[in-house]
Amino acid sequence: MDTKRWLSALCYFSIMFAGILFPLVVYFVSEDQEVKQHAKKALFSHLVPVIPIPLVLYSVYLDVMGGHGDYWMYALLGGILIAVLGIIVLVWNLVKGIKVLT
Repeated sequence: MDTKRWLSALCYFSIMFAGILFPLVVYFVSEDQEVKQHAKKALFSHLVPVIPIPLVLYSVYLDVMGGHGDYWMYALLGGILIAVLGIIVLVWNLVKGIKVLT
């Protein structure tokens, strides 16, 4: 098989073993535009579940500091959102990695 395809697929599969680091390194080291494009897509998809984390941490902070309101509910919903996004991104990356190899 072609090295470009393997490297591109590994960028997607790295969500299981190297997270953000592997696609970032491949993006800066690779000279092939197709591999760079796949590395950038994989890197962005690995960052998607991280987006709601500051909102969850802020709602936990407000709840711990004695805020009046349903901040615990926001933290719980945010945690559920992060878990669901993580599962969706994992499946999406596995599908994309398999598509690149075939």
